[in-house]
Amino acid sequence: MKSLGVIGGMGPKATSVFFDKVVENTVADRDQDHIDIMILNHATLPDRTEAILNGRDDLFLDAVKKDFKLLEFAGVSHIAIPCNTSHYFYDQMQAMTEIPIIHMVDETLKVIYQKYGENAKVGLLATKGTISSGIYEKESSKYKMQMYVPSEAVQKQTMDIIYSIKADKMIDPLELEEMIHQLIFDEGCNCVVLACTELSCVRIGDEAAQYCVDALEVLVEQSIALSGGTSKKQNSSAVYS
Repeated sequence: MKSLGVIGGMGPKATSVFFDKVVENTVADRDQDHIDIMILNHATLPDRTEAILNGRDDLFLDAVKKDFKLLEFAGVSHIAIPCNTSHYFYDQMQAMTEIPIIHMVDETLKVIYQKYGENAKVGLLATKGTISSGIYEKESSKYKMQMYVPSEAVQKQTMDIIYSIKADKMIDPLELEEMIHQLIFDEGCNCVVLACTELSCVRIGDEAAQYCVDALEVLVEQSIALSGGTSKKQNSSAVYS
């Protein structure tokens, strides 16, 4: 078994959901069958979207630097960062540490590619920062897939949902489900990637979920596997959706 380091707090609820999903999806008959996890809930990290849109990468990178030192001291083997937007800074963050950082975006696109193949049209529900950064478009080009960015109206609706969750406000899952249906049936997308960990906190129905690939769930599966655990999905040969 190897230990996993987590840089969380982006946001705290999403980090909590990530941890719960790791525990729930690990095959275990006793405490000792679970993986060891060191979680840094660094909630005061600067807003990633604001840093990207304002060209102030340094604000985020300077603040997160010490987290890598702490995880190095803890002796973790891999690092998971349950925040899609932060992966805009992936190369700079990886340069700060010799510990491999799981690339949440690339791993998610690998899963989509394996399921839908080249030329797949993928609807992207994410923060404005993630959209503006082009990180999903850049990574998807390696797999010859097309990322579909929603209209301004849908993007505003997405941001409203994300920041409502951060503010601990009630969310109607039907609102997110309608956006997913629009991308699938009106825009002709093969699937929709839930590319913000706050969206993973919304309990959508099975019908809408079948069209989605949740980046947080992909990160969960990679975290379990790279830490020497066995996931329930691997055991049942299930597909991410």
